[in-house]
Amino acid sequence: MKKEDLDFFHSWFRNYVKPYYTGNDDVKLNLRLKEEHIHRVCRSIVELGKDLGLVEYKLQTAEIIALFHDIGRFEQLRRYKTLNDRCSINHAELSVEVVKETNVLERLEEEERAVILKSIRYHNAYKLPENELPDFLLYTKLLRDADKIDIWFIVADYYEKRQLHPNTALEFDLPDEPDCSSAIIDDIMNCRCTCRADIKTYNDMKLFQLSWIFDINFPASFHYIQEHNYIDKIINTLPDTSGVKKVRNHLNSYIDRNIKDNHTSRVLR
Repeated sequence: MKKEDLDFFHSWFRNYVKPYYTGNDDVKLNLRLKEEHIHRVCRSIVELGKDLGLVEYKLQTAEIIALFHDIGRFEQLRRYKTLNDRCSINHAELSVEVVKETNVLERLEEEERAVILKSIRYHNAYKLPENELPDFLLYTKLLRDADKIDIWFIVADYYEKRQLHPNTALEFDLPDEPDCSSAIIDDIMNCRCTCRADIKTYNDMKLFQLSWIFDINFPASFHYIQEHNYIDKIINTLPDTSGVKKVRNHLNSYIDRNIKDNHTSRVLR
């Protein structure tokens, strides 16, 4: 892995996404959201890797994984007019398909290609497979943290300003009802990531996203989440019920414990 490889991949990515910017303004908006998300995840994964003291070639590999982790989203929007995997296709699988079909990684060694593709494939999985090679687990956990952090950044802002600029692509056509799923609240109170199948309403989706905190892996991630107050920002847009209050206290306590138990010398910026 060389610096020129990284430059090549970024240039290739820019050229790949350009033709997708056709159609109406809503489609272009969501394409732009995804492209900006990918670039922020690239920056975040490198910062997380630096906090762990990773050597340069591992930082570069992590950045390539982040660059291509959502590349299938562009084809997903073109084919299915949605970002909802449940009514279209698993976007991680589609990202792997795009990377393979375009042969964009052919300049890399076979072992590098394999770990990049496998990390992309598992970045949105409910849980990671066990007894895997350390490099795969490291890269995939870094990607999962960086991805979640940026999704929280996007949705926390969107939920607060939703009335100004509604975007159905961020709501997956879920009914906006006042109730919150007791099953999802129970998952959170028991420190479990909840299942996508349990999402029935717009509020359930917010709780589902909050449950991701139990899949955060690195100290710098917890610092960043707390520093930017993502948990409270999302919870502030949920109904003010006793269940939601318990969720708030439980999640913030969980973050506090992880920060205290995992001292780190620097905070992700």
